[in-house]
Amino acid sequence: MGEGILELAQELAEVSRLVEDDDVATTLGRFVTRVVQTVPGCEEAAITVLTGGIAEIVARHHRTTDPLVEPARATLAEELIKIGSPLHDTLTYDEPHRIGDLASDHRWPAFAAAAINAGYRSCLLLPLPASDSSGAFTLFSDKPDAFGSTSYDVVLLFALNAGVAFDNVQLFNDSRTLIEQLRTALATRTVIGQAVGLLMHRYGITSSVAFDVLKRCSQDANVKLRQVSLDLVEAQNVGQLAPALRKYGLHSDGG
Repeated sequence: MGEGILELAQELAEVSRLVEDDDVATTLGRFVTRVVQTVPGCEEAAITVLTGGIAEIVARHHRTTDPLVEPARATLAEELIKIGSPLHDTLTYDEPHRIGDLASDHRWPAFAAAAINAGYRSCLLLPLPASDSSGAFTLFSDKPDAFGSTSYDVVLLFALNAGVAFDNVQLFNDSRTLIEQLRTALATRTVIGQAVGLLMHRYGITSSVAFDVLKRCSQDANVKLRQVSLDLVEAQNVGQLAPALRKYGLHSDGG
């Protein structure tokens, strides 16, 4: 038992670890793949998130590949995310569902029919405990009553860790976006400062006047302030400042 717990812990640590360029689909894709490999009887696993009231499957993995079954699997995916499916309850109310036999459970007839047509007989749906959005783990098996208490507990552990990983990758991407925005802002500030310096030196004006001139040029030309500044700085670097100044109406009578 101890070895089994250790192996599971190692599995969870491995799939939860974020690597460079991870996005939500990549990160959660590792979870669905490992769940299918780890949970006995699991033939398919999917993770779905609810965004703006619309459910979307963001990660999905099948144990086997069969082109003949793909149309039925596609139909099942459509039924899975429809309002009124058991997944909708899980996403909306954080309500887990364990369907022991899809052939005898009549609560969701359209969903059950699609699952049976895809070759499945039992299903397990668990909410994904993510802080910023609603998500759910869905598992399918081709055997009735495939997901007993032990499987349920294992999948629950995967769901808990997937929720944490989902939050972490969102935070990571948000942080990376913020860093890029700060870098862009810093670069913008630098190039505007260089353009201000060019105008100050050329026309003998103060920094505040030079900045006001740049802003007016930006408005008159309907060009971003950073782009006007960049054009002037680049023109200065290649000895073409005078034509650039004329382009923005900043030339003096002396050239």
